[in-house]
Amino acid sequence: MTTVTSQEIAQFRSQLTDDLRAMEVLDLIEDCDGDLEDAAMTLAIKAGQEPERANSEWLDALARKWRAVICEQEYRGELLTGSIKEMMAYLYTMPTFPKVLAVPVLIYVIKQGVNNFCEPLDLLK
Repeated sequence: MTTVTSQEIAQFRSQLTDDLRAMEVLDLIEDCDGDLEDAAMTLAIKAGQEPERANSEWLDALARKWRAVICEQEYRGELLTGSIKEMMAYLYTMPTFPKVLAVPVLIYVIKQGVNNFCEPLDLLK
């Protein structure tokens, strides 16, 4: 289970004050007692997806599916500082990315460690 603390949620709120969808997602994460995978699963079901794995495995698989995009050098520096706003805006432009899941996916990547998460792609370069 990946847990997001109240302080971390507050930090993300301060970055995303002008994004109503993101604020609602952060509310849900808070309502799930910070359980990121539980919140992501709830959002996925609401978005019409049918996750067939355990919560933690499903969120990890979704993040890995988008690893090439998330790990682009242009945005990695911001993710390393805990900022998700620019990457979220970028993900929102991608028609196949489930926009409601941008917040949980990016928080998951930060909690896993951005460099650790992106390492498999770095090894290919």
